[in-house]
Amino acid sequence: MEGKKNMAIGFLTMGLFMLYGFLLIYLRDFAPHKLDWVNSYSIGKHFESRLAHVHGNLFAVLNVIMGFLIMQFSNRLNHTEQISWLALGGLLMPIGILSEVYFGLPPLLVLMGAISMTTAVIWLGIEFFSLKSMEAK
Repeated sequence: MEGKKNMAIGFLTMGLFMLYGFLLIYLRDFAPHKLDWVNSYSIGKHFESRLAHVHGNLFAVLNVIMGFLIMQFSNRLNHTEQISWLALGGLLMPIGILSEVYFGLPPLLVLMGAISMTTAVIWLGIEFFSLKSMEAK
């Protein structure tokens, strides 16, 4: 059942990035050096961490939505497997941002994830424009 993995992984990823939000709250409100963290709001690790949190949840929601749509329209759409995997590949973006923040890795995963998700969204949009009617099946 195509799309199921997108929904499952999307919800799990959303949960993980929601938990990550609790870490961000801790760093802002309770950590020993919270003032340093607050003062770096728009630069460096603070900014990048917020980007990962936001994009992680956005891409998780996109996977849930796209997975649901793929499941509902799989018999009337083409290339659903490729679109499904590309959407999942989009999750490399927030993972890549976190890899940069915590491990100093280059932004390769960020670019791969961004390209993957953008391609999946556009491709699914094109597929919906050419949606086969119910009478065709």
